[in-house]
Amino acid sequence: MSQSKAVVLVSGGLDSATALAIAKHQGFEVYALSFRYGQRHAVELEAAKKVAAEAGVSDHVIASIDLRQFGGSALTQDIEVPKGRAASEMGVGIPVTYVPARNTIFLSFALAWAEVLKASDIFIGVNALDYSGYPDCRPEYIEAYTRMANLATKAGVTGETKLTIHTPLIHMTKAEIIRQGTALNVDYGLTHSCYDPTPEGHACGECDSCLLRLKGFSEAGLKDPVVYAQRGAA
Repeated sequence: MSQSKAVVLVSGGLDSATALAIAKHQGFEVYALSFRYGQRHAVELEAAKKVAAEAGVSDHVIASIDLRQFGGSALTQDIEVPKGRAASEMGVGIPVTYVPARNTIFLSFALAWAEVLKASDIFIGVNALDYSGYPDCRPEYIEAYTRMANLATKAGVTGETKLTIHTPLIHMTKAEIIRQGTALNVDYGLTHSCYDPTPEGHACGECDSCLLRLKGFSEAGLKDPVVYAQRGAA
C-alpha cells in the first residue's frame, strides 16, 4: 500500500524542521516546499536544503517570489530588525518582522502543489504560543484558510480530496517543540532561525527569533547546537 503524500512547508528553521519530522513519523511521503522571497536571512534556504535532505524527502522545491517588490517588512526591506526585546514586548502588537500575507502566499503555493500531487495534507509549523505576534499563525486563520482551500480547488469541489492543513506545533511552547523534535531525532544543528544573521551566516542571538529559540532550549534543558555571534538569552 502506497503512502499518503503531504506537502510540508520547510523554511530551514526549528519549527518547520520539527513539523517535517512529525509528518514523516506519521507515515506520510513528504514533499518539502521552501521559498526564496527576498528575505534578508536567505541563509535559511541552505538550512532548508540540509533539513530536507536529512529527512529523505521525495522532492524539495524552492519557489522564487520576490516580496521585496512590496516591502512592508524588516525581512524584505532595509528596516532595522528589533533586538534585545523582552518576551513581554514580543507579545504586544505586530512586529516589523511580519511579512504581509506571507503564510497566505506560501499556503497557496503548497495548495497548488498538493492538488497536482493528489495530496490531501499540508503541514505548516506555525505556533500560537512562543511566537512574535504574527496574525497568520493563529488557529482561526488556519481554520479559515482550510475552508477556503476546499472551496477553491478542483479537488475540493469534485470531492476527489478534502484538504487538511496540519499544525502540529500550534499549541506547543518552544521548549515542547524542541523536546518533540529531539525525540524524533531532528538535528537542530542543521537549522537556522535568525532574522538578521552575520555575513558569515551566524545567528545574531538578539532578534526575537533567536531569543525565543534560546529560551526554548534553555527551558527544555538542552544546548542549542547552532553558532551565535552572541547569545542574548543564554
